[in-house]
Amino acid sequence: MKIRKNDTVLVTAGKDRGKRGKVRFAYPKKNRVLVEGINFIKKHSRARGQVKQAGIIDLEAPINVSNVMLLCEKCNHPTRVGFTALEDGKKVRVCRKCKEVID
Repeated sequence: MKIRKNDTVLVTAGKDRGKRGKVRFAYPKKNRVLVEGINFIKKHSRARGQVKQAGIIDLEAPINVSNVMLLCEKCNHPTRVGFTALEDGKKVRVCRKCKEVID
């Protein structure tokens, strides 16, 4: 998966299309990411004694990674992610538009 935790992404599809947010969690096995402030759902919760009150809670839900695009920090545009190797042999992510190293 080319999008990682703490990346800034732009939502390209769904009810939150056009919004930007920071990736809070990445779930590579499920091919999903959890983005701050994106894809809120309502969950009904039952009371748990004195600890937790019953009601309807707004939660952020993970969205598919195909519905987000990485925002390059240098050119500030949504971009696809490429990979390249540095001289020391380290593999890094690269912006496809401005060819700047992302990592």
